[in-house]
Amino acid sequence: MTKEKLRSTGIAKLKKFSEEEKKGTEKQLHAHLLTSHLWKQAKTVGITISQGFEWDTMKIIETGWEQGKTVCVPKCFPATKGMDFFQIDTYEQLEVVYYNLLEPKPSMTKHILPERIDLLLVPGIIFDRQGYRIGFGGGYYDRFLVKYKNKTASILHSSQLIDTIPKDPFDLPVDYLITEHGWI
Repeated sequence: MTKEKLRSTGIAKLKKFSEEEKKGTEKQLHAHLLTSHLWKQAKTVGITISQGFEWDTMKIIETGWEQGKTVCVPKCFPATKGMDFFQIDTYEQLEVVYYNLLEPKPSMTKHILPERIDLLLVPGIIFDRQGYRIGFGGGYYDRFLVKYKNKTASILHSSQLIDTIPKDPFDLPVDYLITEHGWI
């Protein structure tokens, strides 16, 4: 199956979760992440602002704030397909951009260099057990991961795992996968 077909199949599958199933899965995902050694050691966490069918990241962001962590979110630059992370301390530092995404307002936030991010939570739609992923197709994270050398993880439902994903030479795996059943 092509990446495009896997992506569309994966999105359709995620959209089929009932609100109750989604909330139950998110509770398990959050518990596994937020009690982990990796989370506890991280002083700065990079994370996206979830939307719609994606697994909720707001609880993770708010827990980070409560625990005194630096939380930073990505700002994408479509012209270059680049991405930088900016520290947010409140949701008021976000703005709606293309595709209705929430991104930081650079004028109200502090740029965080990749080497300062201890743990990067990488979004995705489909994963294999080696940590390779199919995301939303923009390649932003693939480009960012080339220059990022610290720990990466993704939160996902076990139904998002498949045996193998078609890989391109530029694809990089995440270090850890967190499912409702625990860590891979």
